[in-house]
Amino acid sequence: MTDQALWRPTRRRLGDTLLAALAPVAASVLALGGLSMWTVLGNAGSPARIAVTGGRLFLPTGDTPETAAFFRITNTGGSADRLLKVTATGAGATTLSRHRMTGARSASARTVTSVPVPAGAGISMSPNSLDVIVPVDADWRIGDLVTFTLHFERSGAVRSDAVVDRPGR
Repeated sequence: MTDQALWRPTRRRLGDTLLAALAPVAASVLALGGLSMWTVLGNAGSPARIAVTGGRLFLPTGDTPETAAFFRITNTGGSADRLLKVTATGAGATTLSRHRMTGARSASARTVTSVPVPAGAGISMSPNSLDVIVPVDADWRIGDLVTFTLHFERSGAVRSDAVVDRPGR
């Protein structure tokens, strides 16, 4: 055998081989890290599956120009969603509102632009938390059904009826 026929590892050959192997390994680690972060932040898995139930609309009393509607929103999917707005058939402009107790007998309300709906969780609207402020329709009677459409960022529009009811029932 000649000296040229034998392959001998040298520092340079080993260094070049290591550099050639390092590029795909680094790219794989970077991709795996990115996918892991995507999963941790809730962007992987099944899509959001939104259900809206238990709609109630308080019958207004007196000369009150607005009333409140409440729903139970559940997300059985693997991804979070966000409630962006609520519209009502035959009613004017509605707004999402969050109430907070500020003292023994007082509360404050503020309009919110959207509400997160976590994956595998739900929201129960109530007079002491989140609700939908709705302009009053003088023709509403107890037991009437009013159709609402809840608009979600990922799930789109979900229709649900709310029954007109007295507060405190």
